[in-house]
Amino acid sequence: MNEPMARTWCIFFYVKRKRGGFVFILTRNINQHTIMRHLLTFCLGILLFPTLFAQQHAEQDHSKYVVPTDPQVQQKLQQWQNVKFGLLMHWGTYSQWGIVESWSLCPEDEGWCERRGPYANDWYGYKKAYENLQNSFNPLDFNPDKWAKAAKAAGMKYVVFTTKHHDGFCMFDTKQTDYNVMKSPFGKNPKGNIALEVFKSFRAEDFMIGAYFSKPDWHTPDYWWPYFPPKDRNSSYPPKKYPEKWEKFKAFTYAQIQELMRDYGKMDILWLDGGWVRPFSTIDTAISWQKTIPFDQDIDMPKIAAMARSYQPGLLVVDRTVTGPYENYVTPEQQIPGHYMPIPWETCLTMGDSWSYIPKENFKPARKLIHILADVVSKNGNLLLNIAPSPQGDFHAEAYDRLQEIGKWMDTNSEAIYNTTGDNSIGTQGKLVFTHKPDAVYAIYRAEEGENLPAKIQIKNLQLDKKAKISLLGSKDPLKWSNENGVISITIPEKTAKIVPNSYAWVFKIVKNS
Repeated sequence: MNEPMARTWCIFFYVKRKRGGFVFILTRNINQHTIMRHLLTFCLGILLFPTLFAQQHAEQDHSKYVVPTDPQVQQKLQQWQNVKFGLLMHWGTYSQWGIVESWSLCPEDEGWCERRGPYANDWYGYKKAYENLQNSFNPLDFNPDKWAKAAKAAGMKYVVFTTKHHDGFCMFDTKQTDYNVMKSPFGKNPKGNIALEVFKSFRAEDFMIGAYFSKPDWHTPDYWWPYFPPKDRNSSYPPKKYPEKWEKFKAFTYAQIQELMRDYGKMDILWLDGGWVRPFSTIDTAISWQKTIPFDQDIDMPKIAAMARSYQPGLLVVDRTVTGPYENYVTPEQQIPGHYMPIPWETCLTMGDSWSYIPKENFKPARKLIHILADVVSKNGNLLLNIAPSPQGDFHAEAYDRLQEIGKWMDTNSEAIYNTTGDNSIGTQGKLVFTHKPDAVYAIYRAEEGENLPAKIQIKNLQLDKKAKISLLGSKDPLKWSNENGVISITIPEKTAKIVPNSYAWVFKIVKNS
């Protein structure tokens, strides 16, 4: 390690309960004075480690991934894997309260379902007040062209927008329910059909277009049937016992997806959330949250996918966590796999702390976001970065700042990101991660804040021809290198280091045969 010796280094595993199970947070760079403060958490993690490690392993065991057989889907999947970097947006009426998206409606004893405010102790009153937010939703600053241009400048190339979250409020002009944006005050605005306008703006900037759609719907009485008050996130009644009610819900879901696939222009991705709505036979009992699914909630994905692709040939269908032919790529949430994965995958991650808008966000520094992007791509994945619009219809100013900073880095270094494959041969080496093209290897050095470009970089496990050439992206000068006992040593002159100063991550392009 090259970290300052004045710092005490330890590694802790934090164990954090999450909506989809458990997440390990690996923390290093812990100052001596904070070690004791976290010791109790560490000990708890050790006690739970065997169980939770099995849980985490199961979350990332994708050995049953089903490769698509449709040539058009294969082609679209390759296109998606090449673009690497996308924007996710969670937006709905919940932004007006600055609370978690949908989950405060869910009657589960979990931290993310906590209710606050005058109706906190009255679930029925709370649900009514929450749904009445439709009557005041009026985001007059809504300008999707601004978002699309900022995202493009940051180097993003695809977008996934929430057309409907679990609360059932539709950000598009659906004919299946009045619980939609067109019935809000903003519906009278020329841009009232929000999803349509978002897709148009991003399509004009050559983005691949994705529609987020929640399979569960906590507003429609065909899912949460008022006759049986809901106990949790699942249907409030057993579908097998009330098949006519469930068939109505299936028809409702099918019709809404049909509207999106038929009426909203060219679509590339149908991103389905709410993985507890699934055939009972697909439940993986090694995953804790899936063990809580009480009954079959099959909505007939073969029929939905066939319909969707009849309007959108080659459409990628992402039925999250439901391993099989309708999970065309997998989506680890708020985490990065610890190793290269040969299948198509995407880390969905928040730029701040929350998926939904909160008045005061804690945005990750641009340096960290760039390092995350490099790490994800080096492991063969895509990064889908979430930014949440405000109730007025815009991002935090700080979010635009982050996008601009990322864009400046991408202006110089994007060839190490786009159209690359991850590294399964060299491996992560300290601050270095690697990506590959047929004729080149890219070594991405993730610099710490205030760090200067080292005078020498060493790389193991890399075989080079004597004619190989190495350069630093942002500089035209070739770099001298040597092979020292099987280790490639790259020398960086001081004048070259000054050409590309203060970078968040430096990229060395290694052309194996020139």
